[in-house]
This record gives sequence, structure tokens and C-alpha cells, in this order.
Amino acid sequence: MMNYDNLFSDKVKTIKPSGIRKFFDIAAEFDDVLSLSIGEPDYHTPWHIREAGIESLEHGRTKYTANSGMRELREECCSYLKRRFNLSYSEDEILITVGGSEGIDLAIRTLVNPGDEVLVPEPSFVCYSPVTVLAGGVPVPIVTKKEDDFKLTAAALKKAITPKTKLLVLPYPNNPTGAIMTKSELGAIARVLRGTDIMVLSDEIYAELTYGTRHVSIASLDGMRERTIIINGFSKAFSMTGWRLGIAAAPRPVIKKMTLVHQYGIMSAPTTSQYAAVEALRNGDNDIEDMRMGYDRRRKLILAGIRDMGLSCFEPFGAFYIFPDISEFGMSSNEFCERLLREQRLAVVPGSAFGDSGDGFLRISYAYSVENIELALERLKRFIDKL
Repeated sequence: MMNYDNLFSDKVKTIKPSGIRKFFDIAAEFDDVLSLSIGEPDYHTPWHIREAGIESLEHGRTKYTANSGMRELREECCSYLKRRFNLSYSEDEILITVGGSEGIDLAIRTLVNPGDEVLVPEPSFVCYSPVTVLAGGVPVPIVTKKEDDFKLTAAALKKAITPKTKLLVLPYPNNPTGAIMTKSELGAIARVLRGTDIMVLSDEIYAELTYGTRHVSIASLDGMRERTIIINGFSKAFSMTGWRLGIAAAPRPVIKKMTLVHQYGIMSAPTTSQYAAVEALRNGDNDIEDMRMGYDRRRKLILAGIRDMGLSCFEPFGAFYIFPDISEFGMSSNEFCERLLREQRLAVVPGSAFGDSGDGFLRISYAYSVENIELALERLKRFIDKL
């Protein structure tokens, strides 16, 4: 018989399954589970965007596009980034990817040599460190703290930098905490990085989902555009998760090399999705605002409910997650979530899925209906009252 363990890459052997998906699979074993675990909008893709995709199929527009994506779409991306975030790019500095996740993978593989260090603020999305390992790099966690509102500080960044540092991941607005970085806070980060050869991977997939203040990209600050790769996309802002389409924006030499890797690994992003995306960027600003306002109402509802039951909870100002502190109960996040699932049939994600520093917290998504949020709060309160 084949000994498959001897066949696998040593790097692949070190990769652990996503803590999000692992817990989602556990939840699937139970009946009548109410899940607030997945970061997927519950809104349908707006009809005019779906209609553009359907129309492209009706007209037989089913061929490959250019590797970097349709020129029309890349031009719309430039207009969108300028209009919404005051970022100036030309169409040859844009790459259309298969979701934001491919953009992250491309950026890291394009830049990282074996032994290079990639700084990853944590808690954060689960893919940065595994992708770094697969590229031969060394992920270096930077722990962000509740008392700092889970923001990356200049002091923590400066302390983490070594001669081997190649890349800083800047995951704001943040999944799982909901933290954001203001212009002045980003300015402090920029001052640390200027004069170095360290690049920034700015994951801005939740840039449209901020509450009370508009998102600021670090690429808009003096001297930072030349060292920043922006990753954005359509999944969250336009509720287009299944369309699998992302945007990478970077200086021309960088995007050229990223496109080369994309060319051999993917070829081009889905054609139907690209036609729909043109419509989204051209006529979707009102859709973004409608959904953002809906999430904001849910954010306020779930924050008030969690605080009313006595849990300590940082107020999130971005994305659609809340990150309550459950350390007072003397359980690991994983144990708390498993008991909550078994006893109340409520599925949320252990904070430890987003890095060791996330232990003692829960990630709860409020990308769900008000009805489901209210029911989830009732189940969570019953569970806490019994502890």
C-alpha cells in the first residue's frame, strides 16, 4: 500500500486545518443548530449585479479574459478606488484575482523567499501564516491587545522588526475583532516603515464596512503607496462571496510579477463574475450603503445584548464581527464554544482559531438576520446564566 505520509510536502504536513471550518464541521453534526459562525453576508447579491452576469451568459461571453482581468473592469477598479478611498492607480497596476484570498496568496508568494519573516498582527484572519509557511517564509505574530482596541501599535511593530523582515500584513478592518486603524494611527506605522525595504500587505476586504468613520488606506499616506499591496474585493461590500472575485492594487513592477504567478496558477478570474463586477463598481454605491446601514443596526443590537448579560466586550467599528471576552469563566475558547454548541445549539467560533492570543474570546458574526441575532443572544444568555 502507498505510504502517503512519505509523499506529502514537509510544509503541507505542518499546516493545520482552519479553526473556523473545523468548528463549522463540528456544528454540522448537530440538529437545530443556530450558527453565527461564518463571515458571509446574508444579503442576496443585488439584482442589477446578478442581471449583468446573466446578460453576459445570454450573449455568450464565456471565453477567457486577459490574465490580469478585463480592461474595462480594471479601469472601473481604478475609478472605484479613487472615488471611495482617494487612491490613484492605473489599470496596469490592477490585477483581478479569484477572491481576495488568491490576492493574499499571490502577494506573499511573489515577495517571500525561504527564511524571510512576515509580520502578522493577531488575532487575525486564518490564512496569513499558513500561506507564509507554504511560501517558505516565517510568520512572526504580533499580539494586539484588548486595552489597545486590538490595534497594531508602532512600538509593537518596531520591536518585531529584524533584518529578515520582508513583509507586514495589515489586516484592518479586522477579522475577527472588528478593530479599525485611524489615519493618525496608520501614520505612526508609516513612520516606522519609511526608509526600510519592508512591504505592506494591506487586506482591505472590509474597507466599505466601517461605522462612524470612513476607512483610510495606508497606501494613501506619503511614501506608502510604493511599498503597499492592497487586497480588496467584492465578497463583503457587494455580497458576492460565491462569485469569487478580488482586486489587487500595487506598484507596476509588483503587480507585473503577481500577474506572472497568477498566469500559471489560475490563468484568469471567472468571466461571468467580471461582467457582474463591472456593474457592481459602476452602479453599486447605494447597495453598499444600504447593507452597511443594516450591519450597523445589527452591530448595535448585538453589542448591547452582550453587554447587558455582563460580558466585557470591545466595541467593533469595522467588518461584521464582535469579539466578546469570556476569560472570566476559566475555560478555553474552544471548551466554551463546544459546551455552548452542545448545551444550547449555538455555534460561534473560538477566538483561538485566529491565533493563540485570541484564546479567552469568541468571534460572533452579525452578518445574519435580526431575528437570528436575537435568538442567539437568548441562547448565549441562558448558557452564561448556568455557568
